[in-house]
Amino acid sequence: MEFEFEGRTEKEAIDRAAGELGLEKDDFDVEILETQKSGLFKKGLVKIKVHVADFGSSKTGSPSKGNRKPEYESKMERERIGGAASQAVFGEPAPQNEFEQKMIDFCSGLIERMGYPGTVSILFREKHKLGMKIDSTHSSILIGKKGKNLDALQLLLNIYAGRLGKEETRVILDTENYRIRREESLVRLAYNVAEKVRENKGSVLLEPMNPFDRWLIHTTLNDIGDVETKSEGDGLYKQVRVFYRGLR
Repeated sequence: MEFEFEGRTEKEAIDRAAGELGLEKDDFDVEILETQKSGLFKKGLVKIKVHVADFGSSKTGSPSKGNRKPEYESKMERERIGGAASQAVFGEPAPQNEFEQKMIDFCSGLIERMGYPGTVSILFREKHKLGMKIDSTHSSILIGKKGKNLDALQLLLNIYAGRLGKEETRVILDTENYRIRREESLVRLAYNVAEKVRENKGSVLLEPMNPFDRWLIHTTLNDIGDVETKSEGDGLYKQVRVFYRGLR
């Protein structure tokens, strides 16, 4: 289910969502829809969309936990994922338990049936998070355009993890350090577009992106005083419009 909340800051909006839904912040996923900066005659505003699992049958009506949609990533997720190289607990790449072995076997089987075999290993382990990587001569194909193939594989892995009784575990799949490289590329894009918008005092509509990529654009430009961002469109892959402040 989806809900929208507003606040003067992103933190305030998230805190309001947690309070009104009666959830912990890690129990829902956040998508930033719009950010407006404060000014002399204008208060700051951040509009977010909260994604939670379907409401359970409990009398309290609280959302059921442990069944989060794997295609979404909140800010808290990003803080733990985005800097995977520095924050993740790296260890033995070989599976350490039955769950990890089944995840490796499942991923290996998927890419082999796709016709692009490779070696799958554990990248990192965290509480409620498992990083996996693929080493393959077909990495570019497995990544796909804008990472869509890799995202699809990751989604399947998360669904499979849920069927193994590990709904609370978030699986992150990478190959050739694509996710880190993609993040760096999007940050550069955001700053380049912001510079163009400030020069032209107009707006630029970016290509459709998944929630995490859009979040990265929003937060990268959040501190630039005369530039604002807004998500447009429907579905999972929306577009971010970057526009000069005062244009609307």
